Amino acid sequence: MLKIAYHPIYNHPLPKGHRFPMEKYELLPQQLIHEGTCAAINFFGPTKPNDKHILSVHDPNYYYDLVNITLDQRAARKIGFPLSEVLVEREVVIADGTMKASEYAITYGIAMNIAGGTHHAYTNRGEAFCLLNDQAIGARYLQQKSLAKNILIVDLDVHQGNGTAEIFTNDISVFTFSMHGKSNYPFKKEISDLDIALEDNTTDDLYLNILKDTLPKLIDSHQPDFIYYLCGVDIIESDKLGKLALTLDGCKERDRFVLQTCKDLGIPLMCSMGGGYSSDIKIIVEAHANTFRLAQDIFF
Repeated sequence: MLKIAYHPIYNHPLPKGHRFPMEKYELLPQQLIHEGTCAAINFFGPTKPNDKHILSVHDPNYYYDLVNITLDQRAARKIGFPLSEVLVEREVVIADGTMKASEYAITYGIAMNIAGGTHHAYTNRGEAFCLLNDQAIGARYLQQKSLAKNILIVDLDVHQGNGTAEIFTNDISVFTFSMHGKSNYPFKKEISDLDIALEDNTTDDLYLNILKDTLPKLIDSHQPDFIYYLCGVDIIESDKLGKLALTLDGCKERDRFVLQTCKDLGIPLMCSMGGGYSSDIKIIVEAHANTFRLAQDIFF
């Protein structure tokens, strides 16, 4: 059964004028249920986890400054969200969703989080709407519970997973792969275990050829027993922050290839949704919904 983390706190509204598309977190599960791809039974509600799981990744001073809303103004500005207790709780709940979904993935082959993909969160700071790094927390959680040993993070959001790269620097048990826009944020990149930087206006054929050549080789060389997939849909041409030029069909084929590869090889897969910033919310929801449709078709 496909298990999907979702909590109403994901939809917490931002101050008027803030452009981050929070409404997608409410519309996506509604769409999946409406069309029959999913039912209520597919969704589970994450909660606030034990702090120890977050502190396995994040610096205690940084984390408790977030929790107590005592982060200095310069650090808070880098995050981009106006900090509040609810927004910090939201990020903590998202991390719990990814941890629990990771365990469900081991049972069912795949599991997903409607939110997550907060890959700009470093060990000791947040950036670009990311406070805590959910997939890094999930990876450490699985390792500490001896549920996974060698983990591969496949980050196909249009922006480099700079925080994830920093967190796992010199850690051979977690291989970080980021395929992203060369001229896009972050403008000062970190060094992942493998970075592939794409030129502006990269289209379906080139993108998919690179991915289909790269991913099987990475799996063969690293031999992961668990994969995290950050499946941002900000790679499509209509995305306001993307700069690449993939079609909806190209984005769907990207997801199909990653999911089918993991299914064929028997490697559990946990998906966090990541970015998507097209002007038309219908395009964002459709692109994300394709990932869930494929998960049902391929795994169940």
